[in-house]
Amino acid sequence: MGLSRNVTVIPAFKRVGNQKTNESKAKTRVAAYCRVSTDSDEQANSYEVQISHYTEFINKNPEWELAGIFADDGISGTNTKKREEFNRMIEECMEGKIDMIITKSISRFARNSASS
Repeated sequence: MGLSRNVTVIPAFKRVGNQKTNESKAKTRVAAYCRVSTDSDEQANSYEVQISHYTEFINKNPEWELAGIFADDGISGTNTKKREEFNRMIEECMEGKIDMIITKSISRFARNSASS
C-alpha cells in the first residue's frame, strides 16, 4: 500500500530578453470624432481636412489600430440627440470596439461638457 514516488521539482527561472518575438501586442483601437458646426464652404473644407488628418494620424502610429472616423457635419454642439455618428461611436465604445477616442477639442463632443 505504501507506494513510494519520486517527484522532481524543476524550479522556474527568468529568461532575459523579449519573450514575445512571435506574438503581437494587442493594438489600441482608436477612433476619431470630427464635427463642424455650420454648413458653410469653409467649414465643409475643414470637415474633410479633419477626416483626412485623423485617418493619417492614427494609421501612422504602429501601436494603434483605426477603429473608425466618426463625423457629424453641420450639427450643433449643444445637443447630442441628433448627432447620429456621435451616438454610433458611443455605442461602439459601450460594445468594447473602441479603446480610445481622439478629437480636436472637448467642444467637439459637446459645448456644455467643457464648462465648469
